[in-house]
Amino acid sequence: MESRKSVRVTIYNQPYTLGVSGEPGELEELAQSVDTLMTTIAQRAGNVDGMKVAVLACLQLADQARGMERDLNDLKARVDSQARACAGLLDEALAETFKVDEALK
Repeated sequence: MESRKSVRVTIYNQPYTLGVSGEPGELEELAQSVDTLMTTIAQRAGNVDGMKVAVLACLQLADQARGMERDLNDLKARVDSQARACAGLLDEALAETFKVDEALK
């Protein structure tokens, strides 16, 4: 069992100490991404409070996640379609092989 490590990060000028069981660098990168997103939103939105910035950042991240889910579902559908097409071709090839084998007997 991997032990949890404490990682100190700063997001939107607020320090946080978080526990991580995996690689601390990954959490630090995520925190940096959230910090950058929130800072960018605050700069564009002007004089807004931190809660509004956090909500807008969450909405943007949720939108990105939904877009990735759609892309993944589209990819899965294309892979399934291609797999069915390949299976059909394989069935045809096997049927032809069986016909040739029967003809040679």
